[in-house]
Amino acid sequence: MEERPFSDISYEQYLREGKLMGSRCRKCGALFVPPRSICIACYSSDMEWVEMKGKGRLHAFTCITVAPPFMMEQGYDRKHPYCSGVVDLEEGVKVDARIDGVDATKPEDITIGMPLQVKFLHWGEGESQQTYLAFQPV
Repeated sequence: MEERPFSDISYEQYLREGKLMGSRCRKCGALFVPPRSICIACYSSDMEWVEMKGKGRLHAFTCITVAPPFMMEQGYDRKHPYCSGVVDLEEGVKVDARIDGVDATKPEDITIGMPLQVKFLHWGEGESQQTYLAFQPV
């Protein structure tokens, strides 16, 4: 695997490639998603890239009706909320992401512990295309 710096830019490049990547400390084995360049467990800077399987379970969530401008451009508003959540990955780390494929107007139907699979949402075209991390029910 090519060596990329541990940065937000590299993380976003991997997302555009359809890869959920994290960093692992070579000294103590601590895992981080999104990646960190320095281990917060032992303070080592000897890190390596690790690809996550993209499977996990919903740990917590919220349904959001007041969207930021870029989400409003995607059609979200008070009548069309979206769901954001924390996912426990199989590898043992938690990651924040949009939860796609659920009805955010009915949060009572969304279940803590439900199995989820990674999904990469692409918005826009060409140079301005953005990729967002999301998860959907399995």
